[in-house]
Amino acid sequence: TARGRCGGVAMAVFVTRRIPAEGLRVLSQAGGCRVHQWDSEEPVPRAELLAGVAGKRGLLCLLSDRIDREVLDAAGPGLKVISTMSVGFDHLALEEIKKRGIRVGYTPDVLTDATAELSVALLLAVCRRLPEAMEQVKNGGWTTWKPLWMCGYGLSNSTVGIVGLGRIGQAVARRLKPFGVKKFLYTGSHPKPETAAEFEAEFVPLTRLAKESDFIVVTCALTPATQGMCNKDFFSRMKKTSVFINTSRGAVVNQEDLYDALAHGQIAAAGLDVTTPEPLPTDHPLLSLKNCVILPHIGSATYATRSTMAVLAANNLLAGLQGEPMPHELLL
Repeated sequence: TARGRCGGVAMAVFVTRRIPAEGLRVLSQAGGCRVHQWDSEEPVPRAELLAGVAGKRGLLCLLSDRIDREVLDAAGPGLKVISTMSVGFDHLALEEIKKRGIRVGYTPDVLTDATAELSVALLLAVCRRLPEAMEQVKNGGWTTWKPLWMCGYGLSNSTVGIVGLGRIGQAVARRLKPFGVKKFLYTGSHPKPETAAEFEAEFVPLTRLAKESDFIVVTCALTPATQGMCNKDFFSRMKKTSVFINTSRGAVVNQEDLYDALAHGQIAAAGLDVTTPEPLPTDHPLLSLKNCVILPHIGSATYATRSTMAVLAANNLLAGLQGEPMPHELLL
C-alpha cells in the first residue's frame, strides 16, 4: 500500500473536473492519495459523479456540482471530506453533510481581489455603455461626434449601494472610493460598524438602498433570505437612472422582474456575471436587451487566482483526510 502524508493506507479521492495543474500537483505529491478525476473541461455528468464518488474518502468539487443526499449516499459512509474550489457553498447540502460528520473546505479570501476587479470592470462597462459602443463602431453606427450620443452615467458624486458588505463587498467599495463616490450605503443581515467605518458607509434597509443608490452592487451570499431578493418591488424603488450589478449568485435576482425593469426603462442598465441557469440559454430575453451586459461567471478568472484556488482546495482536502486543521474550513 502507498504510504505518505495521508497516513496509513492510500486514501482514494475524487476530483470532479480538470483543475489547474498546481492543485493536482499538491494532491499527487502528497503520497498516500489515490486521485480519480473526471478529466474534462466540461462538468461531470450526474451518473459519472455518482459512480466516481463511490467508496471515496475525499471529494474535490466545483460550484457547478450539486452535492446533495443522493451524492452522499452514493459515496457511502467512508466519505470524510468535501473540498469545494469556490467561496460560495450554496451547491452543498450542508444539513445532510453536517449530519454525516463530513468536514467541508472552501476557498474564501483568495478570489476576493479578482472578483472585486471584475465587479468594477462590469460596473464601468455597463454605466459607460462600452459593449454597446463597441458594437456601433463595428456596424457603422459611428458617424460623427454627437453631444448626447452614447452618454452614460459617471461615478463622481454618486451614491453606491452595496448589498452584502463581506470580503468582496468591501473590496469593491475600496476600489470605487477613489472614483469620487460621494456616499456608500450597505445592507445585510446586521450592521458592521468597524468594517463600514473605512468607507463611512451607512447601514440601511434594502428598500432605502434601492431608493437612494445610483449604482447597486450585489455581493452577498445566496441564502434562503437572499434568494429572489432583487425582485419587482426592489427594482420599482430604484431610480430610472440607476445601474444594477450582480456578481454574487444568479438566484439572488428574479430575472423576469429584472427583464421588465430594464425593458420598460424602470432602471437604466444592468450587468450580471451570474445568472440562473448557468449557462444562460442564448435565446434568453435578457440577452435581447441593449442595456444589459451578461458575462459567463468569470469573477475569479485570472490565471493566478484560479491556480491559488486549486492549491487551497487541494490543501483543504489533504488536511481533512489527515484529520488536521484545514487552511479554510467551513464550520458547520
